[in-house]
Amino acid sequence: MQPDDMTFAAKGNLRDEARLRRTLRGEAVLPGDPGYQRARQVWNGLVDKRPAAIAYCAGTDDVVAALSFARENALTISVRSGGHNVAGNSVCEGGLVIDLSRMKNRSVDDKRCVAWAEAGLTLAEFDGATQVRGLATTMGVNGDTGIAGLTLGGGFGKLGRRFGLACDNLLSAEVVTADGRVLRASADENPDLFWGLRGGGGNFGIVTGFEYGLHPIGTEVVAGGLVFPEAKARDALRFYDEFARTAPDELSLDAALVTSAGEWTFSISIFHSGPPAEAAKAVAPLLEYARRQTVNERLARTSYLTVQSAGDAVFPRGRRYAWKAQFMRELTDDAIDVLLDVYRKAPSDNALFVLQQVGGAIARVPVSETAYACRNAEFDCFPIAIWDDPARDEKNIGWVREVWAAIRPFSTGAVYVNNLGDEGQERVKAAYGPNYQRLVELKTKYDPMNIFCLNQNIKPMGCGQVERSHR
Repeated sequence: MQPDDMTFAAKGNLRDEARLRRTLRGEAVLPGDPGYQRARQVWNGLVDKRPAAIAYCAGTDDVVAALSFARENALTISVRSGGHNVAGNSVCEGGLVIDLSRMKNRSVDDKRCVAWAEAGLTLAEFDGATQVRGLATTMGVNGDTGIAGLTLGGGFGKLGRRFGLACDNLLSAEVVTADGRVLRASADENPDLFWGLRGGGGNFGIVTGFEYGLHPIGTEVVAGGLVFPEAKARDALRFYDEFARTAPDELSLDAALVTSAGEWTFSISIFHSGPPAEAAKAVAPLLEYARRQTVNERLARTSYLTVQSAGDAVFPRGRRYAWKAQFMRELTDDAIDVLLDVYRKAPSDNALFVLQQVGGAIARVPVSETAYACRNAEFDCFPIAIWDDPARDEKNIGWVREVWAAIRPFSTGAVYVNNLGDEGQERVKAAYGPNYQRLVELKTKYDPMNIFCLNQNIKPMGCGQVERSHR
């Protein structure tokens, strides 16, 4: 925080604190309040920041009021809905957290296949509302992730290869801009802002509501997995690469190197959203290969909601997490050899190396159509370290960096903004690729003072020399 960005708490301005409480229909939580310690926590236990206040907003009017208050008091602003960002950008040191997590209104129009959702919804809450009618749209892989951050950064999910990213299914949004206006952004209203919201992160305003197009998928899908022992992992990775890159859009095949009881394995997660007969045909070559290897196999018709929450137990709130991601177009033999070598150095049984399959419908959207630019990748790949003891921070974070550096020569050089940590401006530019300059111009129009800076920040023109600290 800059020296002149004194918080109202640091100033001891009790009148301002009281005014913040009065101005909200929701709740203001400040240091010393009974709920402050819990309120300042986010999903990643590695993040330990102490904001001057957390404003739990009850609606869009509260968001406008909180934003106005922060500007009047020269407070750094962070915006939080699910708080699932690995870098912890949704909470700030010494500033005001504008928290949307209690804004959970939703409605589903099954005739038009459209859903309206306030920004405080989690993926599980959104999926629960749409699945009552057998509808869904692309929505991440962890149930307690917020829909807001996921969508604004792009939004990977198991339906992405069939229906595109979450942001590709966004029809409109309600946005509070830096100057306090409430705008509707869509293809017809403020289309430039709508373009930027679809992948540009939280750079252009506070999105309080999202309208999505939905798709009839029913309530059950074909899902399961295969587990290959270490001795068969190299060949299985080669087969996975070849098979995944030619798979139909309905089939999503994420994979990971994992460790259990001291033994590491290569696992493939199978998800097919089409009719069971088509699923059987699509996965037949993969199952035939697996049976020749005599590996563990499970595949069945199961609830879509069950699949969507399957990873929640692996990534509970409060543990310490670190990862560093990059895109790949293929897994070459050399890349596989390097990957297996660095995974053997994992600091604990909780460490993973994830391969998240993309492509399909995601790749068929022109790069210039949305702010999200990384359309030509086949896999998002990243090591994940998970631990609890702060004394092991350096070892776990060091391993993540080592793995990323070892794999980097085989990557596209690009990165998914929602998997980007606090890695510097060049990596932000890599996330947006050819769309970066257009995003700078949009940022200059809607947020010339860089009020919304606690994100994967796109700096407005003329603001490059000023950067608020958020470490």
